[in-house]
Amino acid sequence: MAISKEKMQELAERRETALNAGGKEKIEARHQKGLLSARERLMAFFDEGSFQEFGMHVQHDCHNFGMEKKKLPTDGVVCGTGLVNGRPVAAFSQDFTVSGGSLGANHAKKIVDIMQFAAKTGMPVVGVNDSGGARIQEGVASLSGYAQIFRANVENSGVIPQISIIAGPCAGGAAYSPALMDFIIMTEKNSDLFICGPQVIKAAMGEEATLDMFATANAHATVSGNIHLVARDDKHALELAAKLLSYLPSNNMQEPPHDLSQPVVMDYDPVLNDIVPPDSNTGYNVKDVISRLVDGGEFFEIQEHFAKNVVVGFARIQGVVIGIIANQPNFKAGCLDIDASDKAARFILTCNAYNIPMLTLVDVPGFMPGLAQERGGIIRHGAKVLYAYAASTVPMISLVMRKAYGGAYIAMCCKDLGADMSFAWPTAEIAVMGAKGAINVLYGKELKKIEDPKEKAETAAKYRAEYSAKFESPYQAAGLGKVTDVIEPAQSRGVLAMAFRATLSKRAVTTPKKNGNMPV
Repeated sequence: MAISKEKMQELAERRETALNAGGKEKIEARHQKGLLSARERLMAFFDEGSFQEFGMHVQHDCHNFGMEKKKLPTDGVVCGTGLVNGRPVAAFSQDFTVSGGSLGANHAKKIVDIMQFAAKTGMPVVGVNDSGGARIQEGVASLSGYAQIFRANVENSGVIPQISIIAGPCAGGAAYSPALMDFIIMTEKNSDLFICGPQVIKAAMGEEATLDMFATANAHATVSGNIHLVARDDKHALELAAKLLSYLPSNNMQEPPHDLSQPVVMDYDPVLNDIVPPDSNTGYNVKDVISRLVDGGEFFEIQEHFAKNVVVGFARIQGVVIGIIANQPNFKAGCLDIDASDKAARFILTCNAYNIPMLTLVDVPGFMPGLAQERGGIIRHGAKVLYAYAASTVPMISLVMRKAYGGAYIAMCCKDLGADMSFAWPTAEIAVMGAKGAINVLYGKELKKIEDPKEKAETAAKYRAEYSAKFESPYQAAGLGKVTDVIEPAQSRGVLAMAFRATLSKRAVTTPKKNGNMPV
């Protein structure tokens, strides 16, 4: 039986209403601000013609405060699946043109449904946040909706990659769904992320604080560390999400998108032989090392502007996707402090969750000293790095470039903590502590007895040289089997490529348990 013209007309009208959402005027107003509509964001994200919408005809069912008279197309959120560079991805995009993108019960149900579908089918989920918050007219039903989303975030954590894009307001309880996802991308303009706004802060604490001080992409990228990537605008945010997905598997049961068709070539790069300064107290940029090691010099850095003493991000070495964790000698000498420990631990656990092999580049003089660090809990925060590495079962390769002292040597994935292979350059200094501090411990009493300044200085210099020769080198560690091999820096790319190919088949059996108790 043929469908009547009336039925077809009704379908066309309903679809037209949903497609225009809050109306063409509101959409045009967004364009004037340089913003895309919720639907345009998804169209720009997915491969052309691949988007399949879920719940286009969903409406709210609230009857409070005159809401029964209002129609909210799509209930303020567009959901569906599509292809991103040929791979299936699920996504939702909140629509600020429809009741400010406010979250009600059915709005939340759409988000939960698409997240559960993504988990069931094993595909990543990307959420674009642009909402005025809870729909007050729905009362506790909207709060219940947030709770359901948070639970879905947690259930999906470590199962499928979850990426949040903050492309508008995201305040109060709404901020916790992005915080529960793997990565947060935030646009430089037209977006805010916070729990309490300036008025609440002033009323509760008497503090004058503008949104620029704590809620913007710049504030979160540099001070709080809440976000991972900063985008210029909507389009750039979606491009970053797609690029990020290119390093991630679709789910935790798959391998990352390696390109193992590339042959392993034992590259020789003489530039690496001169990259570490002769003076061990002189800094250098570890990103210069990374660019020489990875394919095409392409490094996708995560949290670039936060805790700069540690550098983390994704790359490929001769086709193998890897996560890189590196000390940055150019910033705080590469010491591990509270923020750097948090940054590294989170990235390590993310790599492990999604089967991404890890390369750790080591040049660390120790944990950051100071009263503020001790009172701030450096013990607890530093332990997160130890926990993350020790709990990881993916292939892990370490390369000690220069300093590797004390507890920080252990924390940067030494062999006993879990590295499958550990390499060192001849410039490596692997020891409990530096020579100056060591001789004060070992020979302090003896040196105090020497009254002549010249004799004392010469004796101290002799002891420092002896200690340095024995301990400030990679060879004692190599002699004890703690270092797999001492290699010429120029050989590093080929050696690491071979090491990752050799460890891709790694299988680890862990002790059954509900969960470990990570220091937080």
